[in-house]
Amino acid sequence: MTADGDTLPLELDAAAVDRMRRDGTPFGLLDVREGWEWEICRIEGSLHIPMGELPGRVGELPTGSPLVVLCHHGMRSMQVTQWLRQSGIAAINLGGGIDAWARDIDPTLSLY
Repeated sequence: MTADGDTLPLELDAAAVDRMRRDGTPFGLLDVREGWEWEICRIEGSLHIPMGELPGRVGELPTGSPLVVLCHHGMRSMQVTQWLRQSGIAAINLGGGIDAWARDIDPTLSLY
């Protein structure tokens, strides 16, 4: 899987990712927050690999479709997205992170 900068957006907002989910667009969801953050709230079906552990666990990433990467507000996940793309992995940042997801898509999730 390669990141094609011409066709794959660098970032999508929560509404766009939710539309992808509802439309059945294939993608993986990678949560790079710390374990304590993961315990507070998470998006069902996401893979949890904290940012600091990712270089040693990159082999665990799903292949065959882009990865949507998220953190709390979208800053760490943007760094990871850029690193993944430089490594040849198709990745898209979830703008606003889980905070935006909880506010705009799933208000049952805890905010922190």
